Amino acid sequence: MATPDFPAGPGARRRPVLEEPPLSYRFTRSDGVALGYYVVALLLLALTPAALAVTAVIPDPVLASYAVNFTFYLVGAVLAFIAARAYVVREARILATRPWLTLGVIPLAVVAMLVATMILVLLTGPPQTALNQEAAQSLLVSVSPWLVVPLFVVLAPFVEEYIFRHLLIGKLSRRWNIWVCALLSLLLFSGIHVAGEAEFSLQVMVPYLAMGAVLVGVYLWAGNNFMLSYAVHAAKNLLAVVITYAVPAELLQQ
Repeated sequence: MATPDFPAGPGARRRPVLEEPPLSYRFTRSDGVALGYYVVALLLLALTPAALAVTAVIPDPVLASYAVNFTFYLVGAVLAFIAARAYVVREARILATRPWLTLGVIPLAVVAMLVATMILVLLTGPPQTALNQEAAQSLLVSVSPWLVVPLFVVLAPFVEEYIFRHLLIGKLSRRWNIWVCALLSLLLFSGIHVAGEAEFSLQVMVPYLAMGAVLVGVYLWAGNNFMLSYAVHAAKNLLAVVITYAVPAELLQQ
């Protein structure tokens, strides 16, 4: 962004205007570290009973599971922020220039997710609860909101938007067609949330397909601004947390 530099007075020489260098959207070593950590740690968590090992220190299995997930996303968020801090700052500044538009898009996008989910349900049949969703709900109803919000609303959405939108669309589209990248982002985002299902079905993926499609759409509409898709993702998770604590558990199980 150009920064005007006016002369001190009549006849004074104008100093050259400095241009802020554009961000390249090239993969960096920091991106490789963050992505490598996410993939390797995710595989280790899927293949090894990490939560059981933590129970030696934290006897409560629910709190042990929370500690494992919190540590996983905390480290991932730190690495993602280090890799993408320049984009975070720039994109947050862009959103701040139009605060009312930003605040309007976020709830509209969340509503769009709900509508898209209902449409997919009508097309594919009643949805099925994924194992990942069951585990998340178990944590939500068993852990204090003061512990839930940092994990589900702050850390996890940031890591996932960095991986699935910023890297898989924003940076990968320098090499591949952007629509191929968008489809890859959608499928991997949905697939990672239903990994480990004993019996895979389209109905299990419906909520994540709807959510992922809206997040991809928001990201592209905003000119590859993953801070906006992060805000929408966080808002959707916050809504789920509020509903979980506001609605009696008996009704949620029906």
